[in-house]
Amino acid sequence: MSRTVRVGAGQGFWGDWLEAPRRQVEGGPIDYLMLDYLAEVTMSILQKQKERDPSMGYARDFVGAMESVFSAVADRGVRVIANAGGVNPPASAAAVHTAARKHGVADRIRIGVVTGDDVLPRIDDLLAKGQALANMDTREPLATIRDRVLSANAYIGAGPIVQALRQGANVVITGRSTDTALTMAPLLHEFDWKRDDWDRLAAGIVAGHIIECGAQCSGGNCLFDWRNIPDLADVGYPIVEAQADGTFYITKHPGTGGRISRHTVIEQLVYEMGNPHEYITPDVIADFTSIQVEDAGPDRVKVSGITGKPPTDKLKVSIAYRAGFKAVGTLVYVWPDAIEKARLADRVLRQRLDRLGLRFEEIHTEFLGATATHGALAGDGRDAPEIQLRVGVRSADRATVERFTREIAPLVLNGPPSVTGFAGGRPKTEEVVAYWPALVDKREITTRVEMYSP
Repeated sequence: MSRTVRVGAGQGFWGDWLEAPRRQVEGGPIDYLMLDYLAEVTMSILQKQKERDPSMGYARDFVGAMESVFSAVADRGVRVIANAGGVNPPASAAAVHTAARKHGVADRIRIGVVTGDDVLPRIDDLLAKGQALANMDTREPLATIRDRVLSANAYIGAGPIVQALRQGANVVITGRSTDTALTMAPLLHEFDWKRDDWDRLAAGIVAGHIIECGAQCSGGNCLFDWRNIPDLADVGYPIVEAQADGTFYITKHPGTGGRISRHTVIEQLVYEMGNPHEYITPDVIADFTSIQVEDAGPDRVKVSGITGKPPTDKLKVSIAYRAGFKAVGTLVYVWPDAIEKARLADRVLRQRLDRLGLRFEEIHTEFLGATATHGALAGDGRDAPEIQLRVGVRSADRATVERFTREIAPLVLNGPPSVTGFAGGRPKTEEVVAYWPALVDKREITTRVEMYSP
């Protein structure tokens, strides 16, 4: 019988269910625990934290997650792979080591740290070498916003994670790896797949894609038959049970809530898929049209038949840059004629802003309860018992946005009737961070793997 390697997902984003990692290691056998923390916006948030405090810049929830699974790692051999390092993997490793020492397991926790994805200090050098880092959507060169760049991280693949595992790490912390690499790496390590075995590598990538969002493939955020998903309060997070030939099963621990079925797995497969013939990663390009998905028993799905081909010579770079300021304010109007009152309040507010000579790059109004989700297609909302007026503005000038925040509150008494709440008080002015996707030549990115030593 073929050897099976089990990889359990324990986090799908920074802010996911804190109980999930512990439940995965305690609910049944797994060999690896995969914790995915990073999204594009997360990198800019972490960079701003690091600017304020050089010891920050990582997903701090990860430390608590590790505290909940230390015994499984130290005593049972479960290995953890996480991209919780954000823009400061060494600081994340130091925090985990400190927690391990507090719990008396520091001598059995071997932390591998993967760096090299952060190219923020190298941007000018890359531009000088002819790497335009052009926006993948607009084709504009990065030079147009160079002075406003906040963070820049290349998506790295499974290779350095495998290297850390082979050096004996039982906890691997990376920065901006691809989400899929966190699952693919242990399979590549355990089965010793060749680096040009494109079909098996593609299988590892697809396995990672299916579980990268945690419970989103086991009943959470599931559209199909959502009313009948059992016991979401006790939802089980997904587990990949993989074999050396690239075939794998998606399942969850017995007795947990949620559901794993062909439908839930397919819903996750089409999430952020792009071109189904070419799902591009640093390690391999997977053909999603080749995937065979079939139910293989209760809460068990077989995935097979996956084909792949060589990757490109580029890596994607996630760049965040400062793009002005915004504020969002809300007021709630009640029946009768709630939508008419809200529309009048919006007109009054806009007239006052115009008379003050305030000009915004964008001003956007939503009528929650009537139009927020579907806009004009939702109808006029005349019968709604209450409407939340939500107005957002954006400008490169902070003072302009600040003035808006002082104009919405007076509507409580000098605007239309029946305001029930000024939600959240005066709106808060926030910095806008925009996303700039780019490509860089793989030869320009050198990753490093070090075993953490205090």
